[in-house]
Amino acid sequence: MYGKFIKKRLDKIVLSASGKNLYKKRKEKIERSFAESKPLHGLRYCRLRGKRNVSEQVLLTAACQNMKKIAAYLAKQG
Repeated sequence: MYGKFIKKRLDKIVLSASGKNLYKKRKEKIERSFAESKPLHGLRYCRLRGKRNVSEQVLLTAACQNMKKIAAYLAKQG
């Protein structure tokens, strides 16, 4: 019962004009980040086994991506 209420509420948000606009931005920002991490940072396959080790690998990859974004931003600033 509670799940149906949440689903209807989420559908209303997602199908609104602002929701559609946010989803377009998500594809540009978030999905691009995942797509980049697979070939450039070796996340197509995890090198380690176990939930903790895989989590550490993913977090390190995200940290590397963030550092690259910061470096690119600072280089653009001069």
